[in-house]
Amino acid sequence: MSALWLPILLSSVLVFVMSSIIHMASPWHKSDYPKLANEDQVMDALRPLVTGPGDYMVPRPANMAEMKSAEFIAKVARGPRVIMTVTPGGPMSMSRELVLWFVYLIVVNILVAYVAGHALLPNAPRNAVIRFAGLVSFIAYASALWQLSIWYRRSWSITFKSTVDSLIYAVITALTFAYLWPHT
Repeated sequence: MSALWLPILLSSVLVFVMSSIIHMASPWHKSDYPKLANEDQVMDALRPLVTGPGDYMVPRPANMAEMKSAEFIAKVARGPRVIMTVTPGGPMSMSRELVLWFVYLIVVNILVAYVAGHALLPNAPRNAVIRFAGLVSFIAYASALWQLSIWYRRSWSITFKSTVDSLIYAVITALTFAYLWPHT
C-alpha cells in the first residue's frame, strides 16, 4: 500500500478536477433538477412546515398498520407523494460538500489500491492494473446510484448521466494507477 499513495492521491485530484469540469463547465447536468414554475410559493408553503434540515417523505405512515388504513391510502391516492432533502437556509457555500467529495475520492482510491495491490504484483501488466483499478473504482462510483432510482424514483436520466460520469472517473483512476503502478 505504501507504494500506491501517489496513484491514490493523484487519481483523487484528477477525478476531483474532472468532476468539477463536468458539473460546472459543461451543460451535461444542467437539466438534472428543473426549476418549479411556482418556486417562491412552494418555498413559502414549506418554510413554516419543515422542522429542520433532513430527509422527508410525504405522506409518511407511522407504522405498517397505518400504511393499510383507509386514510393513508386516500392520502397516497390524492398525492403528490414527495421524497425530499431539506438543507439549511443561509448563504450558499459548497465548501463542505467539496471537502467531503475529496475525502470520498481518497477512500475510493484506497479501496482500489487495496484490491489491486492484493490481486496484482509489482511489475503487473498495465492492462491488468487497468482492469482491476477500473472495475473497483467504477463499482464504487456507480453502484449505489441505481438504488436511488429503484427505491426513491430519482430520475433515471440523472442516474444514467451520473453513471457515465462514474465511467469517466473510473477510466481516470485506472489509467493513473496503471501509469504509476510500482515497477522494480
